Amino acid sequence: MTGHAPFPSFAGLLQRDGALAGTSWGLFPEPERGMPSFITAAAILEARNSIRTGTVFGLDYPADAFDPGMSLKRSAPRHTIYSSHPAHRDDYLDGYYLQGSTQIDGLRHRRADDVGFYNGTADDLITEGTPHLGIQEWAEHPITGRGVLVDLEGYRNSSGEPIDHAAGEPLTLDLVQAAMESESLTALPGDILMLHTGWCEWFLALDPAEKRRIRESRKASGVAQSRDFVAWAWDNRFAVVAADNFAFECLPAVPESPYRSSAPNDHGMMHQQLLAKLGLPLGELWKLGPLARHMRTTGSWDSFVTIKPLNITGGTGSPANATAVV
Repeated sequence: MTGHAPFPSFAGLLQRDGALAGTSWGLFPEPERGMPSFITAAAILEARNSIRTGTVFGLDYPADAFDPGMSLKRSAPRHTIYSSHPAHRDDYLDGYYLQGSTQIDGLRHRRADDVGFYNGTADDLITEGTPHLGIQEWAEHPITGRGVLVDLEGYRNSSGEPIDHAAGEPLTLDLVQAAMESESLTALPGDILMLHTGWCEWFLALDPAEKRRIRESRKASGVAQSRDFVAWAWDNRFAVVAADNFAFECLPAVPESPYRSSAPNDHGMMHQQLLAKLGLPLGELWKLGPLARHMRTTGSWDSFVTIKPLNITGGTGSPANATAVV
């Protein structure tokens, strides 16, 4: 792929016929790669210019950081070290939920209630050991390029209106765009968008009882569901959208979510639109606080980012194994 000129706008996607309406199905030369296809070789080479100091940031929290966390099912893994003789040590994890901490959602993580899995992949192909839409696509050919950080927490704090994480505040596209403008940040095709909300650091600072109370409330701040956000993500040709919160989106979905009828199993969330229809990977629970604080001191909001999921054939998601070099 040499550029994004052949691709329609989101308005154009909506004009596609039948089940293709609002999807990117069949548009990419590597059909199962999805929107990371927007990262060209030229974009990777250009991303080198985002390295200014040679400082490296790991963007993953420990595998057991969110224990208890917001998930009702994902518990922390149990780590066991064993030895076969005095000079030997080996270890394994038991009960390891691949999306229990910092993660990237794969394209088989969600099917669209109305049209199915990405690219019309048959339901019976989405099972253990099958490769279709599996996370191994991005492990064998990692997602690498320019990462741009939008500091929503810093922007709101500067105006004296901190994000209300306890209430699960919806964060609108207008807010994201205003914060980007304050950073003089312009999106480029293939960018890895990282939204710093401060949610992870806020949540991890709570005591266990309060964490459980927040989990039971089913409220978490995140991006507000809207057609405008979905259109904006596609029209900007983002390769990945990630955030330092539980579900990228806010929980619960806003009452006016346009996806309540098309995504009833997800109660109006945008996951189906982004993953199953556009092929856009979602990053959740990313460790963005240290990177954001560094960027505030330098005034530069882009970095060279690599994402290398675990190479698990048919995985629905994976630890992100994400790194930023600034």
